[in-house]
Amino acid sequence: MSPVTKRYFIELAFNGNAYHGWQIQPNALSVQQVVDRVLGQVLRQPVNTVGCGRTDTGVHAQQLFAHFDLDGNIIADNEAKVLNSINALLPPDIAAKNIFEVANHAHARFDAIKRSYAYYIHFNKNPFLNGLSWRLRDKPDITAMNEAAQFMMAYQDFSCFSKSHTQVFTNNCQLMHASWEWLSEERLVFRISADRFLRNMVRAIVGTLIAIGNGKQQPTYIHEVLQSKDRRAAGTSVPACGLYLTEVVYPWDLCEKQR
Repeated sequence: MSPVTKRYFIELAFNGNAYHGWQIQPNALSVQQVVDRVLGQVLRQPVNTVGCGRTDTGVHAQQLFAHFDLDGNIIADNEAKVLNSINALLPPDIAAKNIFEVANHAHARFDAIKRSYAYYIHFNKNPFLNGLSWRLRDKPDITAMNEAAQFMMAYQDFSCFSKSHTQVFTNNCQLMHASWEWLSEERLVFRISADRFLRNMVRAIVGTLIAIGNGKQQPTYIHEVLQSKDRRAAGTSVPACGLYLTEVVYPWDLCEKQR
């Protein structure tokens, strides 16, 4: 990186229904593809972002960070104007919430110390939640699901919830929180936080816990699933529409302006 090159973080939010996830891929529209194109137009130089992680097709994000390198001082002392220009060109389902300079060694993916997801479920037909929440017919036993969720906290190897044939060095994750709560009589949310997540992990966890909540298995069954380290032992992955990346946290000394 040259002395005049600066590294920036951009904070984004998006509705994932129209996209094949965050990461650029051949023959499919991704959020990253759109963001890189708009940043290049506004900043008048090629921009290649690096996201804090990848989201699957149809998954939403309330907060996602990406970093990119930029030559010159185009953004310096003009962040608000640049942010407005970016949002003017982004489609309605993607929003840039913040943009700021960080340390030149800062990395949106590798430096994140906490990631949080939420999965939303509803039970009555609601056109305003279509594509934004998963509709279930029967209400599950939230007490049983929370009991099983707490059992998960004692484990680190989550191979049983990982999509097969992923290119990762380890399937270990450090869970920080996992719980269900009622938002109303007709809406339920699962919240989970960890230092990192495997591909498809949250959707597989939700599917397994829902099976327990529906009485197909006892809460202690989660031990058998986790100890198997076998994806076939876990429940079916739930639809992407209810899943949101809600928070990504970095060390304060890396990006002091994080909001």
